[in-house]
Amino acid sequence: MRKTICLCVAYLLSTTTFSFGQNNGILPLTGIQYFNEGISAKYAEVSINGMNLISNRIPANKEFIIKLQLPAGFTADAGKKVFPAVEVLFLSSKKQQLSAIPNAIKEAEKTGITVNTFKELSLKLTLQSQWLKNEPECLIHIRYYDLKSKKQMRLQFRVSIPTATEPLTISNRSTYIKTSDESLGLSNELTINKATILVDTSIRVAPKNAYLSIDIPEITGTSMPEVLQGKNNFWVYDKYMNEIKITDKLLKKIGGSMEDNLVKFTVKIPFRLKTDTKQMYTIRYRWESADRKKVIDIVATK
Repeated sequence: MRKTICLCVAYLLSTTTFSFGQNNGILPLTGIQYFNEGISAKYAEVSINGMNLISNRIPANKEFIIKLQLPAGFTADAGKKVFPAVEVLFLSSKKQQLSAIPNAIKEAEKTGITVNTFKELSLKLTLQSQWLKNEPECLIHIRYYDLKSKKQMRLQFRVSIPTATEPLTISNRSTYIKTSDESLGLSNELTINKATILVDTSIRVAPKNAYLSIDIPEITGTSMPEVLQGKNNFWVYDKYMNEIKITDKLLKKIGGSMEDNLVKFTVKIPFRLKTDTKQMYTIRYRWESADRKKVIDIVATK
């Protein structure tokens, strides 16, 4: 069984990255959940063939890279070196262990890494078909931990396994969406200048619920028919990142101009009872075109 892991040190990072917004949360595009427990980072991304993954779909026997950018929180010794370690677990959809790596960067265990050069941790991984068998999805748990303290950071990545003939959902054309609050938003192959995000309790369709309202006044690079034919999904999580099943459907309104392919899009997502005002929830909304090339993915905490 081949499991290739490497440690990379990078000096130049993309200027479009943004920080994890809170101790527990979820990232757009890949849906990676993160848990900062003393260790944090700028961002985490997944790439295949040098291009960023824009979904959670990774084929078997295909190498992919998970990069943790600007990790922080590790304890430096007197020589200004840190001693990170990374545990990787592969689990089935029923959480049965498929494979495990106790420390994926064991070569750094004795020598450590100089603080000034510690800019990125990069793991090269492959989902092996012989232990995936016919699994439609699997779970990848990654634990970054400090050999000099008890601090750690955990990533949980639920991966769907596409068919052998399905195109890779990768791109280097993703851009950030400017939101009215601190929500994280990314789009792919679309131009979105801004999104207004707020809590709406005025909807009469389901008066017991509060909705997350996402209003995008201008989308270019698509059309109203394409948006209508696309797929809408949303997920709601409590403060511990446990998923909450919501039975009510989201509401959407699509308008714009047929002549210049200008689309106005508003979506309303039920996420809590109106009376439940003391708890915080994380809501992730994703729209993707029928061919999975165009994406809107927004994560908000309300």
